[in-house]
Amino acid sequence: MRKHLLWAGYGVLATLVGIGLAHLAAALTTPATSPVLAVGSAVIDRTPTPVKEWAIRNFGTADKVILVGSVLAGVLVLAAVAGVLARRRLAVGAGLLVALVAVAAGAVLTRPEAGVTDLLPCLVAAVAAPLALRLLARTHRTAHAPDGGRRTLLLTTLALTATAALGGVAGRTVSRLRLRPEDISLPAPAEPAPPLPRGLDDQVPGITRFRTPTTDFYRVDTRLDVPVISAEDWALTIDGDVDHQVTITFDELLAMPLIERDITLTCVSNSVGGPYVGGARWLGVRLTDVLDRAGIGQTRADQILSTDVDGMTISTPLALATDGRDAMLAVGMNGRPLPREHGFPVRMVVPGLYGFISATKWVTRLTLTTYAAQDAYWTRRGWATDAPIKLAARIDTPRALAQLDPGDVVVGGVAWAQERGGVQGVQVRIDGGAWVDAQLGPDGGADYWRQWFHRWSATPGSHRIAVRATAADGEVQTATRAEPFPDGASGLHELLVQVRG
Repeated sequence: MRKHLLWAGYGVLATLVGIGLAHLAAALTTPATSPVLAVGSAVIDRTPTPVKEWAIRNFGTADKVILVGSVLAGVLVLAAVAGVLARRRLAVGAGLLVALVAVAAGAVLTRPEAGVTDLLPCLVAAVAAPLALRLLARTHRTAHAPDGGRRTLLLTTLALTATAALGGVAGRTVSRLRLRPEDISLPAPAEPAPPLPRGLDDQVPGITRFRTPTTDFYRVDTRLDVPVISAEDWALTIDGDVDHQVTITFDELLAMPLIERDITLTCVSNSVGGPYVGGARWLGVRLTDVLDRAGIGQTRADQILSTDVDGMTISTPLALATDGRDAMLAVGMNGRPLPREHGFPVRMVVPGLYGFISATKWVTRLTLTTYAAQDAYWTRRGWATDAPIKLAARIDTPRALAQLDPGDVVVGGVAWAQERGGVQGVQVRIDGGAWVDAQLGPDGGADYWRQWFHRWSATPGSHRIAVRATAADGEVQTATRAEPFPDGASGLHELLVQVRG
């Protein structure tokens, strides 16, 4: 048993050497081609929608970390098997390691924009892991010969451990360096947004900030890495059913009139009362101005199929994207260039539509086409093609199951009603009683969320708090419960609190 564990360790160490060096090679070229990330991305693409929603609901933004950890754990289990097999026949153990790399290579090649050069990290792993295993096996047998010494085996093990660790650390360091923001000066907007009013941030403890700091803005997408794109190399192609194909560089985009708008974005995976919503100030070029460059007056298209740098596709209803709302190709967020994780250098922002049909990050192509002719990533998985953001209100404070003192308690949160004229009112209900009007915070515009609060005289015992919003067009938030799939969650946010006796 002890010998099996020792050889299993050799298999794991050899695999970690391959993974570490492959990760460094990917960091220097294309991060998404790192073998573990490539397999993880392939798993995401093939995971049924209900399982994805379950993972987001239960693990939140940690779902990707758990996925990568699970893939790595599975690989290391098979690596241990390879080590045990190598004890009897080195070629069999090394062959299993190569087979694992072949699976990763297949995952790399399934990426829409994959090329032969993207196989470099896998090639590094395919060479390094078997060589490391062979070195460990030969050193082990030499060390256990009658006249052998074990010092060489120890030094070899330490050297390979250091190689694996240094490869992984160097890869992460290179990735961080490449992900640093570029020094770009954005032009002033031709249509600046008015100053955002001061919110209730300092008046209602625990309430969501009126403007979400960029570092706190939610990120939900299918990527396990962040693309590294330079503004100098970026270009946008507009093709399909247009008068003529057009390619626009980043400098040409910045030379167009820019608009600045305060817009709240929401992910369709957001459950009732969930965290995947945020308000920011966006700077960009009107989407219609960009489409006009290609000419769409005679188009028969009903969708804009947008594609990111790695081939991820999102479909946006053309009628909604061009109906007068402030749809834009954004280049700035909260007064700065877009962060890389939020789509640098250019992303789409369309107010009033869930992100899965509107908010393409790292966008490089807009294709005017029809839903009958082409379908996008989420459309193929059964999600809705038209998905306006649903009217909603959320309780930020107090938290669910909070222990409160009796007396004056401030209940507060945020509400949003894009493309309905904004939030006109918010009401709070305690223990199923009458709905009572809450006080609204300042108005940031029809496409922006609104803070609210209500002072409640709390009495000892267990209490249920509920909230609902009313839009400026008169629509009242529905109490009908619906899951996020296929077009967004609905229902009232309710929670229980305990007031001390």
